Amino acid sequence: MIIERAELFLFELPFIKSYQTSYGEMNRKRSVIVKLSTSDLSGYGEASTLPFPFYLPEYTDVSFIVLKDLIIPQLINKKINHPSEINQLFSHIKGFNFAKKAVETALWDLYSQQLKTPLWQLLGGINKSISIGGSVGITQDKNKLLETISLQIEQGYKRIKLKIKPNWDIKPLEIIRNNFPDVPLLADANSAYSLKDIDLLKTVDHFNLMMIEQPLSWDDIIDHAELQQQIKTPICLDESIFSLEDTRKAIKLNACQIINIKPGRVGGLTEAKKIHDLCQKNNIGVWCGGMLESSIGVFFNLSLATLDNFIYPAALNTNDYLDDIVTNKCIANNGTVKVPKFLSDFEVDEDKLRYYTVSSHQFYSKH
Repeated sequence: MIIERAELFLFELPFIKSYQTSYGEMNRKRSVIVKLSTSDLSGYGEASTLPFPFYLPEYTDVSFIVLKDLIIPQLINKKINHPSEINQLFSHIKGFNFAKKAVETALWDLYSQQLKTPLWQLLGGINKSISIGGSVGITQDKNKLLETISLQIEQGYKRIKLKIKPNWDIKPLEIIRNNFPDVPLLADANSAYSLKDIDLLKTVDHFNLMMIEQPLSWDDIIDHAELQQQIKTPICLDESIFSLEDTRKAIKLNACQIINIKPGRVGGLTEAKKIHDLCQKNNIGVWCGGMLESSIGVFFNLSLATLDNFIYPAALNTNDYLDDIVTNKCIANNGTVKVPKFLSDFEVDEDKLRYYTVSSHQFYSKH
């Protein structure tokens, strides 16, 4: 593949209702789409970060700048034989995994089209139908909390994820368990606690959770290992796993029993598959989390989630949007999604993409 043209879109999609976590509230999702073109094909990828540096240091506008100034200019007229080459090509740029992932997945899209082979098949996937879990943001109103969960259960979601934070943790868990004692439930803390809260975190064991996700610092592994020794609830690591090497260390320290693999956080599908394989070898279950992606980003997440060690329901947030940037929006049907063969099955709608775009940049070959 020789990349002759590229285009960046910084866009915003409005939510149906605001989404609140321990690190802030959002009314719309600010994200970046990368479009890479050869002489005859175009591929798309998404850098689905958050609009503020509260989840991780990299955030949407920074991803856009790094792509515009550092990454995309190096790709024009560059011959790429396989998407996995991106990791080495941009190894001199430290971090910015979401930006790198956007380029890598656009190349996977091109590569899949060239070979006329579904992406899930190229990755070695086997499960073409993916179970989807529901998610509930921080909701102070008890009735709204129960109403949201009840609706998601009726819609067939296979588990419920509850966002928690200090002073909004034990109470909502009690409310949910008193009303839905058997629903598969996990709590996502988004790094909101420390070992000083260990007595409270031990209390979580009473609620029969599938897991508690990233309870401690976003860059920590050691304290999670200490916490896992003292609680029965499986710890799932998210923010602190950036790479295969981080995964190796977490497994060696027994810091978790589960890992949430987000392709953006780890720099793309190539690294994500390596992490999956290492976890499988060490009996660490994995699931594919989301970053509130559009259907473009969701396509790559679902294709990855076809690998056989993704044993927990995946995330899918496209139902949270008023609109999307594709013609055939990706939605769950009774808590499952059939994985498309190609991104083109969703039909990227560039008119909609440009409508929601707040800034863009184009790159052309000089030859």
